[in-house]
Amino acid sequence: MTPERPSPSSDRTPPGYRLLQVLGRGQTSLVHLARDPQGREVALKVPLEGTLRQQEAAERFANEVRLTLQFRHPHVIRGYAGSPFGARAYLALRHYPEGTLADALAGHARAMRPVQAPLRLLADLASGLAYLHALGVVHQDVKPQNVYLDGGRAALGDLGSAYYTAQGGCASGSPFYMAPEIYRGDPSSPASDVYSLGVLAHELLTGTRPFQGDTYEDLMAAHLNRFAPPLSAHCPELPRPVARLFELSLAKRSGDRPTAEALRRALLTALGEDTEEPDPPALPATEAPAPRPIGRHVPIEPLTPPTPETAAAGSGSRWNPFRRRK
Repeated sequence: MTPERPSPSSDRTPPGYRLLQVLGRGQTSLVHLARDPQGREVALKVPLEGTLRQQEAAERFANEVRLTLQFRHPHVIRGYAGSPFGARAYLALRHYPEGTLADALAGHARAMRPVQAPLRLLADLASGLAYLHALGVVHQDVKPQNVYLDGGRAALGDLGSAYYTAQGGCASGSPFYMAPEIYRGDPSSPASDVYSLGVLAHELLTGTRPFQGDTYEDLMAAHLNRFAPPLSAHCPELPRPVARLFELSLAKRSGDRPTAEALRRALLTALGEDTEEPDPPALPATEAPAPRPIGRHVPIEPLTPPTPETAAAGSGSRWNPFRRRK
């Protein structure tokens, strides 16, 4: 991604941050390279004015802020500070100079070689998902655009669609990576994330996505009715246990898919690494928080990470993911 010139939107810059350049602009946010009050270079994500005026988009941004600040895992993007609401809403994240996996794959319609490179990235992503799933969280949007790279390692980011399954949320996804049950209108689950990771794995290991389509309806038909070609035929050097698990991750029935933890262990075994991982930090057992006001008229919250009690549920509304994201 080619850096852009600094934006004149300094009136919405959080206190103590100095903007350096614009890293990119998405549908809902502008992302700056900035220096935070501690002197670190961070990716500063600031919602667009239109995002703040649209309730659903504002809710998604607030959800991303709260959840990102809550999690601590080497393969889930680190959030340093943020405020979920109001005209000064923002999220300060660890900056990944190498960009996203989508950036790395742009213009390269071929598989990643040697096979150890994609296996390393997939092991990191499976580890991040296993951590989230152990906490009862579904990510819902595993795709190359949400995978951040640093020195051959990967971290999963963009938690705007994520939610605690115990609290409920809105089923979502990106059509090329979305599980069949989401197309059918069923709730998402950890198995839905595993399916998305399986699609991404197929893309990395073979150079093509397993399901194609020019419209939302075409993609729906492909994910619901077609079967992906076996990975072992396209990537014979892939260890058979790993190939088998990723083939199962694309099962049409969610109950037939492996867990992210099973994938993590198989991938680390294939890489010759220790499969043990420290237990994730336990979050205090709390009741689901009561609904809270959302939107641009809510007062700005302090610039401190929220506690687990403020973890966000989904917005409860539904949108067309094919229209929103690629």
